[in-house]
Amino acid sequence: MANLRNAKSIMKYAFKESLPDTAVAKALENKKFPEGKLVLVAIGKAAWQMAHKAAGTLGKKLTCGIVITKYDHSKGKIPKVEICEAGHPVPDDNSFKATAKAIEMVSGLGKKDTVVFLVSGGGSALFEKPLIPAEELQQLTKQFLAKGMDIVEINTLRKRLSAVKGGKFAQLCKPAQVFTVVLSDIIGSPLDMIASGPAYPDSSTTKEAMEIVKKYDLQMTDTALDLLKQETPKRLDNVTTVVTGSVSMLCKAAEHKAKELGYKTIMLTSSLDCEARDAGSFLAAIAREHGASARPMAYIAGGETVVHLTGKGKGGRNQEIALAAAAGIAGLKNVVVLSAGSDGTDGPTDAAGGICDGTTAGKLLQQNIHIDQVLQENASYNALKAVNALIITGPTGTNVNDLALVLIN
Repeated sequence: MANLRNAKSIMKYAFKESLPDTAVAKALENKKFPEGKLVLVAIGKAAWQMAHKAAGTLGKKLTCGIVITKYDHSKGKIPKVEICEAGHPVPDDNSFKATAKAIEMVSGLGKKDTVVFLVSGGGSALFEKPLIPAEELQQLTKQFLAKGMDIVEINTLRKRLSAVKGGKFAQLCKPAQVFTVVLSDIIGSPLDMIASGPAYPDSSTTKEAMEIVKKYDLQMTDTALDLLKQETPKRLDNVTTVVTGSVSMLCKAAEHKAKELGYKTIMLTSSLDCEARDAGSFLAAIAREHGASARPMAYIAGGETVVHLTGKGKGGRNQEIALAAAAGIAGLKNVVVLSAGSDGTDGPTDAAGGICDGTTAGKLLQQNIHIDQVLQENASYNALKAVNALIITGPTGTNVNDLALVLIN
């Protein structure tokens, strides 16, 4: 029981330490802006949290603003700022309407005006003006996710199908300057890929885009394919960018708390990017190898895995990691595996992830729930729910990838 409590304690501490508040305030409080209009645009799962702090820091200097975030991720009104909630991971009508409002807000600005652009993960779906019919874009997004494409591959295509991604939003803001504060949710923090880089020069090429189409045998219309062959902005002269957080910081916070609780820590990686169930099996293998350790051990990993959809069940990548690990640690005593998304959501569910120990597989079997079958159906949510192994935090206010823990005591 101590490991279960400690795993949740480590997770909560790491998520709290990864909140963007302090970093956003630091980026803005000493920044000198021209004596013109100051417009705030915040997009992503952490948009409300970032905008709330930014609006408080900017105070009377702020002219107006807009927040575009995921449903149920806003936490109240912000002075001078309109709050919009929209669809994720598939953009919906509210995504398009909110983006249109943001474009209208930055249109007609002058050289002395500034757009403070706050970017966090999830912005690719939430911030969108498609260059193809909306229904086509939604179906393509579902196809990308079902194929198990990683976020860089998905965003390489998204940029070319959008009027605001791949540096195009910064062009819409001209001649105003754009001061961008980014909360990174992608391994390595490639600024042109986070939220598909609306205000950053695009490093990807049309050749790479077409190679991705071929790699996954994507079904696309001629219009969409023609857009993929059009190059994106490679240089922007009106943008300054600051990065405020990353998965590395998330892992370091987890390591700090684990040490405080008496564990010897080993940082496995902050760039975990394989198939989710393979990651779960890997973490279970570590637990089996070191399960007889004479002292408490904490193995820490961060990153973002992928799921190739083979079924039509409900779940998410972190839930699949936990479930796959449950099979591998069955029967082990004093071992816990946790995996959770730092934003508090995992796939199209209300769970952040899952947490399992050596008894989880047995409890599932008692209810005639077979892990292999559940993973094949991508139905991890209801399986974990049946044995009280879901992690539900609600929206956290941050978004810096996922955290996985193996605790041995």
